Amino acid sequence: MNGTAAVIELAGVEKTYRSGRVGFRALGGVDLAITAGEMVAITGPSGSGKTTIINLIAGIDRPTAGTVTVGGCRLDRMTENQLAVWRGRTIGIVFQFFQLMPTLTAAENAALPLDLARLGPARERKSVARRHLASVGLGDRGDRLPLELSGGEQQRVAIARAMACGPPILLGDEPTGNLDTGLAKDMFGLLKGLNETGTTVVYVTHDQTLAGLASRVVSVRDGLIVDDTRRRP
Repeated sequence: MNGTAAVIELAGVEKTYRSGRVGFRALGGVDLAITAGEMVAITGPSGSGKTTIINLIAGIDRPTAGTVTVGGCRLDRMTENQLAVWRGRTIGIVFQFFQLMPTLTAAENAALPLDLARLGPARERKSVARRHLASVGLGDRGDRLPLELSGGEQQRVAIARAMACGPPILLGDEPTGNLDTGLAKDMFGLLKGLNETGTTVVYVTHDQTLAGLASRVVSVRDGLIVDDTRRRP
């Protein structure tokens, strides 16, 4: 890692999901270190374990074995309450299915993390949310409900929401899976712009073309990292 400290580090991570007596091994011993400011694509076939890696970095899942350290914090040692507070300050997440609140406007959705964390007065939270909406090209759509927005617009709202608290790390789980090729490239333009301003971006994709837009591609198969390639800028 050229002597630079990792902002995300998985060491000897294993993850087994259990249903009764049946266990499914999603990860079989993963070592992964990502430095601040990197843009990393995690790719691999369905069921390879790539989404599990994202969920571990976000503190949504816990490892069965090994350690997960993000921003100097050992996530595997934290309580659920500690993780919730930490996640609100540290991580922005963009999902494939947008996961917007249907009864809230675009601006209200974009302000949700700020409202949940009660960061600043209400007026200031609204102002921050509208500023983020404008940055993703939706400055004039803040009063619209999700159903009144296209798929591409909804995903833009999701990105604005993910960036609400100014997190140093943005995670994407197939963030363009529901978008056509043109819209997908637009979305990655936004992610690239955030990365260029210092945000560490890690995203899962099965699309090799979109994976190639990252400066580093980590390939996962059968719960193991099988390739880790850095690309020249």
